[in-house]
Amino acid sequence: MIRNHPWRSLLLLVLLSALAWTWAERRELQAFPGILSAYSAKEFCSCRYVMEQSDGYCRSYVKQYLPLSELRDDPARARVVARGLGQTRTAVWIGPRQGCRLISGG
Repeated sequence: MIRNHPWRSLLLLVLLSALAWTWAERRELQAFPGILSAYSAKEFCSCRYVMEQSDGYCRSYVKQYLPLSELRDDPARARVVARGLGQTRTAVWIGPRQGCRLISGG
């Protein structure tokens, strides 16, 4: 088969390697969707409430290659909600010494 179809054999080898890598990294790949929203919520909260920057500046600061479907700032409660890749994470400002803390869910 290899001698008669070298490109098919190479494609099959690449496909099998990709499947093996995916299986080996399955836990990390499952965690990835939550990382985008968690990072964005925490960094926006820190930018906005710890560093006291403007809303526009902080939105551009946390902008990623993968877009968020929602980034909501609640200044009255010092709370930020970020939603991306189907996951929602919330960060809340605790105080000047503690900064922002990521809390579970939305």
